[in-house]
Amino acid sequence: MDYLILEWVHIVSSTILFGTGIGTAFFMFMANRRGEIAGIAFATRHAVIADWVFTTPAVIIQPVTGLWMLFIAQYSFSEPWIAGALALYVFAGACWLPVVWMQIKMRDMAQEALATGQPLPPIYWNMERWWTGLGCAAFSAIIVIFYLMIAKPG
Repeated sequence: MDYLILEWVHIVSSTILFGTGIGTAFFMFMANRRGEIAGIAFATRHAVIADWVFTTPAVIIQPVTGLWMLFIAQYSFSEPWIAGALALYVFAGACWLPVVWMQIKMRDMAQEALATGQPLPPIYWNMERWWTGLGCAAFSAIIVIFYLMIAKPG
């Protein structure tokens, strides 16, 4: 029974992690494409809030429940699907941390531009390119992790 509860929490938290990430990324990406400062300020502000409220707890819950299930099921860390999933999770986290920092900076720049009526500075658009690239890399890793968790290839 403990395993089923952990598995349920693990699956729900992975859904929250992926869903919140792709949802906020979509709205922020689309706001940036439109280029309207009020829309960008709204999207960046809410992306930062969503990361703190939904993504961060899910990022913590994922390894806790995953490792606990591995312990209960007596899996070895040397199994390729486990080692691969853990490596990709670390990679995705290494992409996500700078994205969170960039979102906060981008939010602040957008709020200032909105308040002063000035255009967004060039550094905003440079960060936006990095934000997009790192986000795509992290999401690709998460997709592969989903495959590894389901298929458990040897």
